[in-house]
Amino acid sequence: MRIDVLASVLVLAALVAGCGAAPTKQDPFEPVNRAVFQFNEKADQFVLKPVAQAYKAVTPTPVRTGVGNFFGNVSDLLTGVNNLLQGKPTEAGDDFGRVLLNTSFGIGGMFDLATEAGIEKHDEDFGQTLGVWGARPGPYLVIPILGPSSVRDAAGTLVQGYADPITNIRDVGWRNSLYGLRLVNVRTQLLGTEGLVEQAALDKYNFVRRAYLQRRRNLVYDGKPPPEEEPED
Repeated sequence: MRIDVLASVLVLAALVAGCGAAPTKQDPFEPVNRAVFQFNEKADQFVLKPVAQAYKAVTPTPVRTGVGNFFGNVSDLLTGVNNLLQGKPTEAGDDFGRVLLNTSFGIGGMFDLATEAGIEKHDEDFGQTLGVWGARPGPYLVIPILGPSSVRDAAGTLVQGYADPITNIRDVGWRNSLYGLRLVNVRTQLLGTEGLVEQAALDKYNFVRRAYLQRRRNLVYDGKPPPEEEPED
């Protein structure tokens, strides 16, 4: 998704925050969020999932693995930067070591030699960094195509997007192709998991919201979150 589109979504959310009454503190934009959630469901049903299924059907497993490793290598670079910003030099050293090894000897990251060498892979982004710095998540958001988020995580996505090496590719054709391939790669990895959510939830929207917010809280506190505050009336 283009950065300027995401920025427009954030502006719209801010306008809604200023004009509407909040149904709940955690999800004051729920009517809008549910509408976007339904849009994303339809977009996935009719576009993303069929494309991912076709990609999986025609692309050999080693090629799909290499594509996933390539994007994982790009992610490791951004993870290393965020670990530095969070004051975790040891983890950052692992991340940058992974990038160096996989880029140089793994043919641009197509082969994940770092994992085979026992170098741990981490999961950090700028939304988590903002949380470590003390920023509260703010209201829950559902962003077109990107899905569940929060005001804090959306801001982090915006910053991370500008820092993404793929965003900085000048050739528009190559850049957009890589954007699309990354989206398809992520969706392909999720094939087969949809039924779990469908079976577990009477209200899929609420299930996804709770799961997302709980996961993000655990990530910010590295799996050891403090007791949650009682929600205000």
